[in-house]
Amino acid sequence: MSIRRVVATGTFDLLHPGHIYYLEVSRKLGDELWVIVARDTNVKHKPRPIIPEEQRLAMIASLRPVDHAILGDKTDMFLPIEEIHPAVITIGFNQLFDEEKLRSQLAARNLTPAIVRIGKYADSELCSSRRVVQEIVSKRGHDGDNETPDHTQK
Repeated sequence: MSIRRVVATGTFDLLHPGHIYYLEVSRKLGDELWVIVARDTNVKHKPRPIIPEEQRLAMIASLRPVDHAILGDKTDMFLPIEEIHPAVITIGFNQLFDEEKLRSQLAARNLTPAIVRIGKYADSELCSSRRVVQEIVSKRGHDGDNETPDHTQK
């Protein structure tokens, strides 16, 4: 009996409940969940990650739904997918993949996984790394240090 592998991908910067939801739903689609964490240098569609790639990888690898977590390839995003050979690739609701183009690119490499877009997690207003950053700036100011308690006073 073959193992049904699922691949989820993402930056996973400033981990939040939306990421957890995406991974939990992805895991339910197969026997094994592989997560490909984007390299710092490959994130081009939004600001560079705040958390370094090795730390993001360690956080993702520690999550219950995740069986295997790896960093993406620096030059070819399809190389890890060729090695894993998944039955399913999941895409987050806000990821900028054109599903038909992705299917075509995968087919050119003799890969034919199902492509499943995971819906939005609706139970939290802070389900976006950008929103988390905005909330931090709003509550703590631009330097992030204006509410540090003074532990020298008794």
